[in-house]
Amino acid sequence: MTITSTTLSRVQAILAETLGLPDGGRSLGPDTQLYGALPELDSLAVLDLLAGLESEFGFMIDDHEFGSDLFASVGSLVAFVDQKLADAA
Repeated sequence: MTITSTTLSRVQAILAETLGLPDGGRSLGPDTQLYGALPELDSLAVLDLLAGLESEFGFMIDDHEFGSDLFASVGSLVAFVDQKLADAA
């Protein structure tokens, strides 16, 4: 799993904004479990999170890319974003 610190900090900020986390998401590390572990991350928050990622990083998430494994942890989400960015380059 490839994780860049720049992407991690940007994803942390999007998570913090989407979920209303007071610390800017800094408490969320790559191993932090997401869907099912954070009560704030419900189905509506997932949609907001996807929209935030698409807006921030300038890519579209296709339906076939969307699944529970994407939201398993902060690290899996960051690795997904990094892969999307690499594919676009």
